[in-house]
Amino acid sequence: MVMVHEIPFPTEIKTTKPLSLLGITDMEIHFLQIKFTAIGVYLDPDVVKHVQQWKGKKGNELAEDDDFFDALISAPVEKYLRIVVIKEIKGSQYGVQLESSVRDRLAADDKYEEEEEAALEKIVEFFQSKYFKKDTLITFHFPATSPTAEIVVTIEGKEEFKLDVENENVVEMIKKWYLGGTTGASPSTISSLADNLSAQLSK
Repeated sequence: MVMVHEIPFPTEIKTTKPLSLLGITDMEIHFLQIKFTAIGVYLDPDVVKHVQQWKGKKGNELAEDDDFFDALISAPVEKYLRIVVIKEIKGSQYGVQLESSVRDRLAADDKYEEEEEAALEKIVEFFQSKYFKKDTLITFHFPATSPTAEIVVTIEGKEEFKLDVENENVVEMIKKWYLGGTTGASPSTISSLADNLSAQLSK
């Protein structure tokens, strides 16, 4: 177990196969400046095979290299984000932050059409009615073989809510929100991932 703000993160999670904890940190809501979630990024260890051209680079170099994170995001391996709420927050606040970031990224790439708008609306609705108490768990599971995402929210260890996101463009931008290099929402997540992957690449 690794601890962030007294919240334990297992060093490995088993989905279809064991995934390693390769990035861990916290994230704040920009306009509130309050750290509200702890984030664990789990990746199939095989991801290293897909970023071999960056072998020998230091963590701080990788953190500044968006091509590296693009390769990481597009690598055909399983990815899993485990997000634990540190400070209680309305689900709508989290949902709006996700939606505005994803929408802006889609618009910048000229990929924001009716289908994407509808998929984002579903995500906002999914988070809208929930209240995230401390220790609420939010997970994003990105399978290796399909361009989809499963979002699961577990409140107080018992209430489970699930949403499948099937719009490929929206899924890609959710990955970029958390894993998008210099444009990622949490610079400390990016730097943690960069340091750990640099170490993996040097083995």
